[in-house]
Amino acid sequence: MINFVLIIVCIAAGMILKSTKSIHSDAHKGINTWIIYLGLPAVSFKYLPKVEWSFEMLFPILSTILIAFGSWIFMKIYSRSKSYSARSRSSLELASGYSNTSFIGFPLIAAFYGEQYLSIAIICDQTMFFMVSTMGIVAAVKGGSRSGKVGASFILKRLFTFPPFLGCISALILSEFVDLEFVAPLFDKLAATVIPLALFSVGLQLKLNGWRKLIPQISTSLLYKLILAPIMILILALIFGVKGDIAKISIFEAAMPTVVTASIIAEQFRLNTKLINLIIGISITIGFVTSAIWFQIIELLF
Repeated sequence: MINFVLIIVCIAAGMILKSTKSIHSDAHKGINTWIIYLGLPAVSFKYLPKVEWSFEMLFPILSTILIAFGSWIFMKIYSRSKSYSARSRSSLELASGYSNTSFIGFPLIAAFYGEQYLSIAIICDQTMFFMVSTMGIVAAVKGGSRSGKVGASFILKRLFTFPPFLGCISALILSEFVDLEFVAPLFDKLAATVIPLALFSVGLQLKLNGWRKLIPQISTSLLYKLILAPIMILILALIFGVKGDIAKISIFEAAMPTVVTASIIAEQFRLNTKLINLIIGISITIGFVTSAIWFQIIELLF
């Protein structure tokens, strides 16, 4: 119960402070910097060394990749039927194919399942970042004004300069050679800051105005992100017989709203930032309801 109260309090605090102009309009950037450079790497060091790797642990990775490719196919068909421009198609792909697996996913998993399941969620999150840094950037470049081919060096630079990715790799490697128990209390303290600060940051960034004119695009994106994507992963789990915690967390993460990073990429490559920001805000708002529904469905089937 306390986790649900925490979600409401932190997001509400962000929204209230923003609406009353009691905090700087760019305050979320500083908060996100802390989360990205310290919080998320600490989460990797706290949980990844404890992961019991098995063949089934490939499922969270494959499910995240499948969602990205599914968005590419779905939005390609939809955009062609509506004669949308490459810019609009790329905007919809970016807003629909990548889940908010950490800022929203981690707090909700902690609330519904428990913090011990974050070890599986981290795998979803790092795979999601890999996909948005590769496939997402390619889509953004093709749809934006900076059209052309995306070099491998550009993609590799994004990956290997992103602290959570480096933290993930470092945690996996170092834990094999070094006993990290002596610094475990430090990782515990730093990791504990992620959920409240992430939720507070989301509250500061929520934007819901001006949605009526973009209802067709928003509703189509939400249809895929909040309904079709988790259905796809659920069916995949049933087909391949993946059960237990791995299936539950993978499906639940697939049902998360749009990742906030999509807005940053859209702005950088001059996509439809207004549309993407609205999808992010509305998907987060609706996502709290749909995630509760998905929790019940998942518990019923698994």
